[in-house]
Amino acid sequence: MGLTWEIPIFLSAIFANEPIVGFLREPPLHPAVFLVAHAFWDGGLFLFGLALVTALCRRPVLARFRFAELAVLVAWGQLSELAVEVTSILNAGWVYHAGRAWNPVLFEVAGHPVTLVPQLIWLAAPIVYYGLALRLVHAPSGQDQPAPHA
Repeated sequence: MGLTWEIPIFLSAIFANEPIVGFLREPPLHPAVFLVAHAFWDGGLFLFGLALVTALCRRPVLARFRFAELAVLVAWGQLSELAVEVTSILNAGWVYHAGRAWNPVLFEVAGHPVTLVPQLIWLAAPIVYYGLALRLVHAPSGQDQPAPHA
């Protein structure tokens, strides 16, 4: 799921005249490696969010829509996005560019902007993830369905 935003963001860093994100220093590996790594990292963040839901919410989890489960995922998404972005800035990794009306600066860390768009991504993504997780948990297994005729 992370590829839905990682691909456009990374492609903009490589090819756009006004990229969304930029590296603070030359990356040690090809940007494609970072794209794949970020997508896996996003998946890990989602799975950890689900672990938090399991630890903090009433069982059984994902049995039906529960606002508390969604709230845990959204809160985790917001906190983890901020932590990742601030860590990247402090370690001279990458930074979202400021100066665009559609991506206003929320605040600065070490003279670099922390912007709105990544927070919006990690507001929407847990909602989509939760909806997909509920659908997958409640999808028919296919075991009780007759085999198709040849």
